[in-house]
This record gives sequence, C-alpha cells and structure tokens, in this order.
Amino acid sequence: MIGRYSFLQVALVLFGVIFCLVYPLALVWPAGWKWHEGPPAASQYYMMIVGVYATLGIFLIRAAANPAAHRSLIWFTIWSSLVHAAIMAVQSMQDAEHIGHMLGDVPALLLVAVVLTLLMPKADTDDLVIQSKG
Repeated sequence: MIGRYSFLQVALVLFGVIFCLVYPLALVWPAGWKWHEGPPAASQYYMMIVGVYATLGIFLIRAAANPAAHRSLIWFTIWSSLVHAAIMAVQSMQDAEHIGHMLGDVPALLLVAVVLTLLMPKADTDDLVIQSKG
C-alpha cells in the first residue's frame, strides 16, 4: 500500500521537474508563464526567476529521497509558492494583458502549496519521521 510518505516523495520529484521546466513552459504557453514581451531570455528578471526555480527544483528532487531531513525546504516551497501566487494574482488582475497568469502559473503555485501541505506531516512525531527511519 502506498502511504502519504510515498505520495510526498512523488510530489517532490514531480514539482521539482516542473520547476526545472519554467523556461520551456514560457516557450510553449507565454501568456501563462512569462511577464514580458519577446522570448523568455529577453528579460533579465525572468532569467533570474528561471534560475531560482531550477535550483529549487533540483533540491526538491534531491529532498524526495528523505523528506524528513528536508522539512524546512518543503515548508519554504509551500510558503514561498503561496506568497508568489498571491502577488502574481494581484498583479495579473491589475493588468488585463497578464490575466492569462490566472490560468497558468498562479494556480500551478497554489497546487504546489496545497498538495505539499496535505502530504506534510503535522508534527515531528507523524509517520514521515517514522517512515524515513525504515
């Protein structure tokens, strides 16, 4: 039987891979994943975001091997995704040109936060710590 620990591991790998694919997502669906005109590399800001998310993605993939040892990274991912989604939601509603983000990166970040929150144990004594030892 697959438990919450296994689902958390799968989610970490899946979200890690997606975070590493922010640049290609902007090529495929620019209205939902980039905030500037022209190709993704035309914006220094966007390339900084690509670098930060690719780095986070790699660390999430690595954290999947032992989520209990990487709780702070997982909680950082949850909270930073919520904050990022909230800021982008406000910004996209202020500018009709960017409303596509309400169907792209905003719900994607909210999904990351919700899924990881539901899969994370609520206390150090929860099954995640026990599972990581066995």
